[in-house]
Amino acid sequence: MVATGRSRVRAFGLGAVAAGALAFLTGCDAQDVGKAFGGFGWPGNVPTAQSSQMYEMWIWSVVAALLVGIFVWGLIFWCIIAYRKRASDTELPTQTRFNVPIETLYTVLPFLVIAVLFYYTAVIQTNVNKLSANPDVTVEVVAFKWNWQFNYRTGPDTNTSASTVATTTGASDYIPVLVVPTGKTIRIEETSKDVIHSFWVPEMLFKRDVFPGSVRNVFQVTIEEPGSYVGRCAELCGTYHSMMNFEVRAVSPEDYEKFLAAKKAGKTTPEALGVIGFDAEHQYATTTVPFQVKQDAQLVPPNLGN
Repeated sequence: MVATGRSRVRAFGLGAVAAGALAFLTGCDAQDVGKAFGGFGWPGNVPTAQSSQMYEMWIWSVVAALLVGIFVWGLIFWCIIAYRKRASDTELPTQTRFNVPIETLYTVLPFLVIAVLFYYTAVIQTNVNKLSANPDVTVEVVAFKWNWQFNYRTGPDTNTSASTVATTTGASDYIPVLVVPTGKTIRIEETSKDVIHSFWVPEMLFKRDVFPGSVRNVFQVTIEEPGSYVGRCAELCGTYHSMMNFEVRAVSPEDYEKFLAAKKAGKTTPEALGVIGFDAEHQYATTTVPFQVKQDAQLVPPNLGN
């Protein structure tokens, strides 16, 4: 009777802990939990609709893993304490060959956990890779050793150079700024002039390799809030790989149209940013700075201007 009472108390205690954890999590969203625990290693500022989905999955996956871990650790320490050998014990405890309910539990439960994770992974991956037939903005990203060129394209056929209406190109003393509108569907088409690079904006929680030749990586993002986001090359591509940075500058749709009009009129990217209200300091990249390096003139492709 005493043993049965203790078992009930322990079961009630575990149930109370689980119920308390669920009650706590029910009142929070992923952003609240992420801020409380530093994003569990991920950036807290997630500017795109796609990164928000990935961020939520990351946070709740870690929370679920922690709850499972706490439950398992609790059982381990409970067994250590409850079934430790006492001085009065003269015989070994009863030996059993199998326990069908327990074996069924630890077979079915992991399968259910994996199935749930697989389902949400497939759904979010599909959403992240989804492409619109008619994006609002199309930008061709051209990578070269060791910088970036951004070609703004319009028209029914955005896969040809004839549809390019404006261009921004980086140099050893200039960090290229990719200006995009908020709340719009932005299609990114990537290509490389030489070796494999990788287009990576850490806050977007997403990156895609950039291949030379006819192979193009294409993806789509929608940036929800104005801001400046550092971009980097995430693929070791040679001597100045670590210096191959860029910046994504998200502005309002109205300012984007003014910026693009200024670029079409022949203004440089800093001058066009000045047209939409950025002062001299913010007409250039604010999230990273150029590295002063001595590069051979042949390292920069010809006919690429700001």
